[in-house]
Amino acid sequence: MSNSEATPLATITSQPLDEAAMTALSRRIAGAVHTPATIFLRGDLGAGKTTFTRALVQALGHTGRVKSPSYGLLEHYELGPVNILHLDLYRISDPGELEFLGIEDLLEPSTLLVVEWPEQGGAALPAPDIEIVFSPGPGKNPASRCLAFRAYSDSGVGLCRFIDTLL
Repeated sequence: MSNSEATPLATITSQPLDEAAMTALSRRIAGAVHTPATIFLRGDLGAGKTTFTRALVQALGHTGRVKSPSYGLLEHYELGPVNILHLDLYRISDPGELEFLGIEDLLEPSTLLVVEWPEQGGAALPAPDIEIVFSPGPGKNPASRCLAFRAYSDSGVGLCRFIDTLL
């Protein structure tokens, strides 16, 4: 279960990235993600969380549309050896609402769980392997953002080390 009070085992922060650079970074990260994995995405509305996820899902082989699950809460992509669950919990008012989605039943060794607005899910979510925090670039430039990667597991630390080589 999720623990928002945990201390990260590793933290890496990017320089300001425009949308193209963030998308390219996400695509490169996709090749280093090993399932099972849970990724939390935090940031304000419009910070780039869905854009980052779209690039990740497409890099893992999805050729169709990748949309924000804001209204349906969950998008599910079965991509051969990887099963991606993309949650957007912005509209959740009580973590108990997640029980109706049956997330625990969907989590398998081949699952990559990507969660936008994880704070809304509370203890109903598994703990993250890595958390990505999206912040505005210098001068709160809406065209750029900085990403802070925080690892909470050994696999998250490995992913942070890989990301560090990309930055």
